[in-house]
Amino acid sequence: MVELIIKNINEVEEPFHKELERVAHEKTKFFRELFKKYDKDMVLEVIFDHSSALYKVTASLNMKSKKVLVVEEEKDVVKALNNVLNALKKAVKRQYELERKDYEYKRKNRK
Repeated sequence: MVELIIKNINEVEEPFHKELERVAHEKTKFFRELFKKYDKDMVLEVIFDHSSALYKVTASLNMKSKKVLVVEEEKDVVKALNNVLNALKKAVKRQYELERKDYEYKRKNRK
């Protein structure tokens, strides 16, 4: 099960809140589908930070082996959220595959 936590959304202008939450929930569906048979409850954290002209969006997902963290800076906050979640998706797929291979190797070589 993947739980979504959105932090510091108040740093973003009010009109963008609904759009950002919609995009985050929509992208979370992928992670829920990928990890439906994963034996650890995970937390997908999305953190917003606004400094000067740029928005900094950080997304992290705690997996068994390590916490996968991706950061994106962009002027458009919705574009930054999409980019960071797509990059997280790619990184998580790679890490999930490594965990699966490690598990199969250990299972095969167990005596």
